[in-house]
Amino acid sequence: MAKHFLPSRRHQRTGQMSERNRFSAFVEGWAVYCEQMMAEQGYGGPEVKMQQLKMRLRAICNAVLDQSIHAGNMNEKEAMDLMMKEGYQQEGEAVAKWKRARLTSAQLSTYFVGATEHLDLRAAEQRKLGKDFNLKKYNDQVVSYGSPPVKYVRELMGL
Repeated sequence: MAKHFLPSRRHQRTGQMSERNRFSAFVEGWAVYCEQMMAEQGYGGPEVKMQQLKMRLRAICNAVLDQSIHAGNMNEKEAMDLMMKEGYQQEGEAVAKWKRARLTSAQLSTYFVGATEHLDLRAAEQRKLGKDFNLKKYNDQVVSYGSPPVKYVRELMGL
């Protein structure tokens, strides 16, 4: 799934390619949002929907892992159990994720937090427009703002 392509392409066209203009929760959340959106639209059938659900579960587990490690509430064994038994991640991935989570505070949470913000934003726009809501127009409008924190996109959209 081409989750990062559209925002990156927009950045190139508008000259917003600088890393300082790219808010991680927007970018990573957009990727997870796109996975869900494509599955909702029926892309790839039930196999893709199952993969999307697995990736969503992974994003949730990663957020729990990230916060719990940095709050001092989770040790390595508990983290490995969460990732492998609850998140269905392979051992090699879980080991690498444990190391990554200890080195990068709050980065793993950006996928879940950003996706939740994008889904909430879309729901607000759907409530506002009702039957006039158009998914393509909505997505185009959101990425037209670059990759700022979603709360600013919400303001720009008048929500």
